[in-house]
Amino acid sequence: MSDQDAAGLRARLVQTGIDLLTEEGVQALSLREIARRAGVSHGAPRRHFPTHLSLLSAIARQGFADLADQVATHIDDHRTDPRAQLMALGRGYLDFALTHRGMFELMFRHDLLESNHLGLRETSLPLFQTLVDLVSRAQPQSELPPPVVAGALWSNLHGIAQLWRWGSLQLATGADDVEPLLRAALDAHLGPAGR
Repeated sequence: MSDQDAAGLRARLVQTGIDLLTEEGVQALSLREIARRAGVSHGAPRRHFPTHLSLLSAIARQGFADLADQVATHIDDHRTDPRAQLMALGRGYLDFALTHRGMFELMFRHDLLESNHLGLRETSLPLFQTLVDLVSRAQPQSELPPPVVAGALWSNLHGIAQLWRWGSLQLATGADDVEPLLRAALDAHLGPAGR
């Protein structure tokens, strides 16, 4: 098999996994099912991904790349206002969670992933660094280090995304729009706007 053919099969296996994840969720991502849907022998994925975890990590890496692109698109319209960029980042994060449910779940299941393989960290950590940089610009005089504030804000955004996906926040708060929740999260971690 040529290098080009091998790269093509790797990409096909990852895309097949993404399609399966979209259709059926994380629980459906077996090597055998991905191979079957990709039209290759059940042993073929092992030639390119030595473990099941490495294939799942390659799939998640694509999810992080897609999320980073989506977030960049959202925050690009607010270049001069870091707080508005953080709000846009939150909207992008929530939108991704709602429209890519299976991928969103897989991306944060470190029990299923090998974060030190296949560039997964190199794809996920820059996204967190974007959050840290925006927090640092939005709150330059914080007593807490920006990575700590960013981590707390990310945890809050992730919780909002997850609870909104499940319908729990709508039920508990009576809200039909997530915008006030995102704004409250920013205020909680950065202080009220205009302060």
